[in-house]
Amino acid sequence: MTEPTYLTAVRESYDTVAADYAEYVPDPVELDPLSRAMLTAFAEIVRTADRGAVADLGCGPGKVTAHLAGLGVRAFGIDVSPRMIDLARAAHPGLRFTVGSMTALDLADDELGGILAYYSTHHTPPDLLPAVFAEFHRTLAPGGHLMVVGRVGNGEHRRVRSAYGDHPAYFDSYLLPADRIAELLNRAGLVVTNRLVDEPVEEGKRAIVSFLARKPDEAPDDQGLHSSPQR
Repeated sequence: MTEPTYLTAVRESYDTVAADYAEYVPDPVELDPLSRAMLTAFAEIVRTADRGAVADLGCGPGKVTAHLAGLGVRAFGIDVSPRMIDLARAAHPGLRFTVGSMTALDLADDELGGILAYYSTHHTPPDLLPAVFAEFHRTLAPGGHLMVVGRVGNGEHRRVRSAYGDHPAYFDSYLLPADRIAELLNRAGLVVTNRLVDEPVEEGKRAIVSFLARKPDEAPDDQGLHSSPQR
């Protein structure tokens, strides 16, 4: 399968800023209470469902992967940047990290009990996002859970210079409306069970949305046993 061309730019940019990024990005324990609570809730959900290991897609230097592992989750990380994976392996030698892309995961069908995409899908052009969500559906086990977190907007495309150090790296971000993301998840066969919107308090900042979704169980008599209530 031919790799989408945008991934080359993403890989090169993150390889360039990897060391500064690892220093700049806070550990999850240093995040705001709401962000920590969402990660804790996801960890409890996938532990309770117990459908398999959990992949942190776009794991970067592995801080969130390690946080999930500390919460009792069988977590491992995948990132498109080899340099990020090198840093993750060095910082967390007891965990598994591999180079890969969420557009074509080197994982079996129905292998995963959970997927975390934490600020990692926004680099994907909107026309390719359905293929990414299809990969999430393919690799999740029936009854498996997904959490997608990221900034949202009105569909705008932004190209920004890296804020990590002084390296000349640029990143493309596609800020879709939350309703559009939910629609694409549902079209991929992933049932959105919860949506949390963190409205910005500073002018010029973007809203952050956390989605919880699940792949339905295949057996009719098991429907709904692991789902979260709608709100």
